[in-house]
Amino acid sequence: MAKEVIVLLGAGKMGLAIVRRIASGKKVVLGDLSSKILETAKEELLDAGFDVDIKIVDGSNRRSITEFAEYAASFGQISRYIHTAGVSPNMAKPEDIIKVDLIGTAIALEVFRDYIGNGGAGLVISSQAGHMIPFAADFEKQLAQVPADEISDLAEIKAVDNSGYAYGMAKRANIVRVQHEAILWGDKGARINTVSPGIIITPLARHELQAQPESYARMIEASATGRTGTPDEVARAGEFLLSDDSSFITGTDLLIDGGVMAAIKAGRYQLGM
Repeated sequence: MAKEVIVLLGAGKMGLAIVRRIASGKKVVLGDLSSKILETAKEELLDAGFDVDIKIVDGSNRRSITEFAEYAASFGQISRYIHTAGVSPNMAKPEDIIKVDLIGTAIALEVFRDYIGNGGAGLVISSQAGHMIPFAADFEKQLAQVPADEISDLAEIKAVDNSGYAYGMAKRANIVRVQHEAILWGDKGARINTVSPGIIITPLARHELQAQPESYARMIEASATGRTGTPDEVARAGEFLLSDDSSFITGTDLLIDGGVMAAIKAGRYQLGM
């Protein structure tokens, strides 16, 4: 008897923490560009008793993502799709951030829409950065609705020359894209949502903190909780949004930032401080 299939694109700590909470008794298929990351993740999950297969995937390439979806579907019905693939603003050029975080995510949503099963659910890991930069309503509509392969033709996309701005734009695009995709996934009997984590301690986040220690320290101090978060805290929220307990929730973004945005809106913290 075929198992339900749980798919994770981007085998980072947050995604794996979610998988651990939802994948018991199911088939797990992991995709990532790094064979080293995939092998490490596979061994960790195998040691914890999960049924796991892996495949190298270029999260910015439609053909690679489609082949990954086909591979995952070969094991059975895909019931949950988790998307965490992305690059960091301190580790990537603006064009790479747009290519992977923005366009790659949009492509994956289009592709997995065709593979998700009735009653299934998806989750995209965005970022608090998607709440920090205001964009014009017309541009947000384009980010939400323009076919993924045409996004790079938008004038605003071509003009991006700063990695931090590119990252904020990409993460905002994730949020509005998922809101639009929720209608199309709904036609398949499936749901999809985003979560927007704040400063969650992962290897990628530690690199960011080391690159801008004073700025992040001020942000953390000003936040409502006064601390960083953990992958398990995001995973608990992800587990809920992927479960049948949230069957009336779709097209929604859950901000998990420890109150950073609340501090900004209250005037306790200003971006660029």
